[in-house]
This record gives sequence, C-alpha cells and structure tokens, in this order.
Amino acid sequence: MRLVFGLVLILGMGLAGFAVFMAKDYINAYQSELATERAARALIVPTVDVYVANRPLRYGERLRPEDVRVVKWPENAIPGGAFQKKEALFPKGEAEQDLRTVVRAMEKDEALMAIKVTAPGEDAGVSSRLAKGMRAFAIKVDVASGVSGFLRPGDKVDVYWTGQNYNPNGDTGGSDLTKLIETNVKIMAVDQIADEDRNNPTIARTVTVEATPLQVAGLAQAQATGRLALSLVGAEDTVEIDSVEVDARILLGREERKVVNVARQQVCTVRTRKGAEIIETPIACTE
Repeated sequence: MRLVFGLVLILGMGLAGFAVFMAKDYINAYQSELATERAARALIVPTVDVYVANRPLRYGERLRPEDVRVVKWPENAIPGGAFQKKEALFPKGEAEQDLRTVVRAMEKDEALMAIKVTAPGEDAGVSSRLAKGMRAFAIKVDVASGVSGFLRPGDKVDVYWTGQNYNPNGDTGGSDLTKLIETNVKIMAVDQIADEDRNNPTIARTVTVEATPLQVAGLAQAQATGRLALSLVGAEDTVEIDSVEVDARILLGREERKVVNVARQQVCTVRTRKGAEIIETPIACTE
C-alpha cells in the first residue's frame, strides 16, 4: 500500500513539475507576443482624412467633386492648407459657378492645398493670386530687358532703372545713371499668361509684377522718366543686395570738366609816336 502511495506521489509531483514547466513556457510565449504587438502598435502612425487629386489637374481647370477623393494621411505630416472636409473644399456647393479653379498643376494622389486653388467661384486670373495689400503693375519689356524671354510667372526679379542723372542744381543735364530700385519682385504674369507651369521661353511685351502701392508709384515714375530692365533672381537665392548705382561718367573713366572764369586784369597804356614807330607805355589806370 505504501509502495503504491509513493508511486502515486512521485507521479503526481512529476506531473505537477511538467505542468509548471508548460505554464512557464506558455507565459513566456504570451509575454513575447504581447511585447511584439505593443511594438507593432507603436509603429502605427495616427491618420486623418485628407482630400487628394483623383487625376492630374492643370492650370485653369475647374475643381469638381469627381476630381478629388479622400485618403488616410499621417496626422503629423499634413501639408499646410490641406482640405480635410468636403464642406471646406466646396463651401458654396457643387454648382459650376461656385467651384474652385486650379492655379498650380497637381498630379494624381497629390494633396489639395489652398495655395494651389482659388477661392470658391473665382477664376485663375491675377487678381485671385495677389496677396493682401498688394497690387499688380505691368512693366514694358523687350528681348534685352526681359531676360531673353526666360521669365515666367512665379519668378522673382530685380528691377534696374536707367535714366539721366540730376545735377546738383536739381535739373537734368548730368550723365546717364543706372540704379537698382527694387529687389525680389514677384512676377504674376507674362503678357496675359499667369500659368506658373510654363517652361518654354516667350518674348514678352509686358511683365506684371506684385508690388505694394508705394512700390507701384516708384515703378510708374521710373518707367516714365527712364528705362527699366529686369534681372532674374535665382530660385534659392537669399542674399540681400545693398544699394547698386553706376554712373556712366565713372564707368567710362571720364572726369568732369569744370569751367573756371578768370577775371581779366585791366591794363592802361600811353601811346607815343616816334617817327613811324608807335611805343605803348603801361601806366596806372585811373577811374
């Protein structure tokens, strides 16, 4: 009897040890899977709904509901001005006259942003793209002054004025002068084209720039009193330029000639004739 009891006790202890081993292995596997799940969950990025283009969109097209769709976008990487709700994208409804217009080309699945479309109901004209407080001003250009036709909407230029310098008396008559009058002026349109996606050079007759009212007055005065020339600024150029002024006289190495009036000294003489010879004798002049 005791032998049977001992065998049962030993068998029970063995089964209990095996159960503990199995439970420990199960717990370790469960903890490992739980840690893997937590790590995978940490890699999941929170997303939000963002409207993107459903097809390639080009300048001047009306933005219709079928041209957009909603996608999940990382919450920490939403582009500035992106549309997240349909009410924000079509606030006035879906009627043709209330639709937005594309002002910058977009490819399929590209996020829609406020900077790439007009306000509801507006067209793609220059007026819809002017910043608050800014005005549009047209500058006459030709092949030379218009950088050989390589200017396009969205570029920035420096504006140089060439005209006759004023002398110290305040009137014209001095030498020709070239002066930098405006820097980093944004081009809004070339002739009647405001599409920033144009890449082909065009010889333009006018370039419309964005300027403050004070700048407009200065450009108008400069255009009326001389010639304007544009200089293209690099896309990534952030260098601030100081005052630039070149005088033709200095450029050509000419020196200004000053006329000095010399007072002539009055000389009095007495003439004496000796035969056929006349002799002049200087004497002191009397008033």
